[in-house]
Amino acid sequence: QIQLVESGGGLVQAGGSLTLSCAASGRTGSPHVLAWVRQAPGKEREFVGGIRWIGGSGNPVYTDSVKGRFTIARDIAKNTLYLRMDSLKPEDTAVYYCASKRGNVVIATIAQYEYWGQGTQVTVSS
Repeated sequence: QIQLVESGGGLVQAGGSLTLSCAASGRTGSPHVLAWVRQAPGKEREFVGGIRWIGGSGNPVYTDSVKGRFTIARDIAKNTLYLRMDSLKPEDTAVYYCASKRGNVVIATIAQYEYWGQGTQVTVSS
């Protein structure tokens, strides 16, 4: 199993920036993918982006709506995943979750992610 704990959420004005962290523990040495997923009020969960945790180039995959604004980074030594969010918009307001799935392929299918953190709230004011 993998345990995930998010932090760093908060209130920010439109155009501002925020960085979220996801601390991973447990079987972090096995091949898996870590991803960020968000859920806005009244909407379904949405894949934001993900990265292969061990090996590979470490190039993240993003959903189109955040490309160029959000950046995913990994620190394997610290077992921590980051989500740097720039040029935030009110429509980015959501609970942001860190999620994990076994394997090496980053996919956007939410149902394939087995382990989830508790989420952290991000609110962007206009």
